[in-house]
Amino acid sequence: MSYVLGIDVGTRTTRAVLVDEHGGVAGRACRETGARLELAAQKTLEELCGHNGLKAEDIVYVASTGHGRYRVLFRQIQITEMTCHAVGALRLFPGTRTVLDIGAMNSRALRIADNGRVVAFRMNDRCASGAGRFVERVARALEIDLDQVGELSLRAQDPQPISNICAVLAESEVINQVTAGKCIEDILRGAHNSIAERLVALVRQVGAQMEITLTGGVSKNTGMVRSLEERLGMPLNVSPESEYAGALGAALLARQRWQRLQDPAFHDPTQGN
Repeated sequence: MSYVLGIDVGTRTTRAVLVDEHGGVAGRACRETGARLELAAQKTLEELCGHNGLKAEDIVYVASTGHGRYRVLFRQIQITEMTCHAVGALRLFPGTRTVLDIGAMNSRALRIADNGRVVAFRMNDRCASGAGRFVERVARALEIDLDQVGELSLRAQDPQPISNICAVLAESEVINQVTAGKCIEDILRGAHNSIAERLVALVRQVGAQMEITLTGGVSKNTGMVRSLEERLGMPLNVSPESEYAGALGAALLARQRWQRLQDPAFHDPTQGN
């Protein structure tokens, strides 16, 4: 059996997805990126191989994506995040026509065709506002675990608005709210609502069409999902695999590329035209 690998080196997390020669997902791995991007990629590869009883030579083709895609030294090809998230989202939810990818530093809304091709996109353009780093700073200011943020937010009774769009200034605003005696749940929900408003604006700018699929690490944050759905007035597609959508898309595109190198006439019916 031959395998291909998609690896997504993000600013906070590196994720990898292994796909077999039939297009099925054979394994996945995730670890914090840290400061050394090359090392994060290498360690993620080693972890994935170890968990699946493989050697590096069993992987015939590697596609990298994400912020650190050029630093994956063992790659054969690098592919933009937008392309990979579009393809990954479409595999997870075949009815996807709009993708909202929320990462640590950047967020982007994509409108895609039925074959995964990106036809329109918008990105946040003001530091980490509207992205996962904003949530991280709020969690740090409140001295709570990032994993707790979503569930606590859902318990809010009186959400407190966050007016600053800058993640650094928003952290100071959160501290002021704590000093004023506001409860953690209400502060978190206010932060989620503030981010959601900016993200929904991106979605509307691309001329969003149903179905809308959420990708990226923030997809695990249930409070963020709730705030987005309330402002969009519709449900979002969210899968336990949504955080791996970029790596999944890279792996599927790597498989296409590998198959075409072996047979120029190859056409993958699962990936459209």
